[in-house]
Amino acid sequence: MNYKKFINEKIKEIKETVGGEKAISVLSGGVDSSTVTVLGYRALESRLKTIFIDNGLMRKGEPENVVKTFKKLGIKVEVINAKEKFFRVLKGKTDPEEKRKIISDVFYGDVFKKILEKNRVKFLLQGTNLTDIEETVAGIKFQHNVLEQIGISTEKKFGYRLSEPLIELRKNDIRKVAKLLGLPEEIHQRIPFPGPALATRVIGEVTPEKIEIIRKATTIVERELKNSGAFQYFPVLLQDKSTGVRNKKRELGNIIILRCVESKDARKATPTKLSWRVLEKITKRLTTEIPGVNRVCYDLTPKPPATIEYI
Repeated sequence: MNYKKFINEKIKEIKETVGGEKAISVLSGGVDSSTVTVLGYRALESRLKTIFIDNGLMRKGEPENVVKTFKKLGIKVEVINAKEKFFRVLKGKTDPEEKRKIISDVFYGDVFKKILEKNRVKFLLQGTNLTDIEETVAGIKFQHNVLEQIGISTEKKFGYRLSEPLIELRKNDIRKVAKLLGLPEEIHQRIPFPGPALATRVIGEVTPEKIEIIRKATTIVERELKNSGAFQYFPVLLQDKSTGVRNKKRELGNIIILRCVESKDARKATPTKLSWRVLEKITKRLTTEIPGVNRVCYDLTPKPPATIEYI
């Protein structure tokens, strides 16, 4: 694939799609949305508004890091605080697909729709990739950013049109495009992160307290495995409690599942053969640095039959 040619074609495509109108790009900090944002900025410059929606479900320091990184690239990012709305609609919800769809509905039908109306913008630049589309169309897992491909007209339902420059690419190709666009290594080589964010890593009801636990666990796991070379790695918080012993007393504590896999494009994945030393170190940190966590398990299931993410 000629990546330089692809970049030029997509910049031209965005210009033609948006015309003389304005567009919005919603950043998450991942490689997909970051790549689309830079493509959009090169095509539209000041006619592109870039926002980061803080849904309360992101990794530690994510909004601040995103603003700082893109400021260096000359792109201003506005942070929108929508934490209360997302936690409110997730209250009491436990079904995995229902949680994904609720997050999508709130994002597109409420928070983002109001932003569009306020700024009088008619176009959204979105980082949907080929794997997202395949999994949603096949009914494996609903990806929040797949809409047009399953018959949802964003223009009719939400009042705006989509531009999806990356829909023909998988993650490896997107990384190469991102690098050519000048994005820093911490973005173009960043491990995949789901659109519904840390909500996909909490089994059962999503609450601020549970998100805080998985946020702390994510920081630990990402720090310990950043040099592993694995495709993706993360913790998952289970719904059930585990009986344990702490300070010679019985404790009902939280269970963390550790997931680390090898993959090229997320269609198939195999568990990484982490060393016993690494597993022991991560387990010790999770059970001593996060109050209430007293059990850690390593997931050895490939994809298929499992998916990479739990929800």
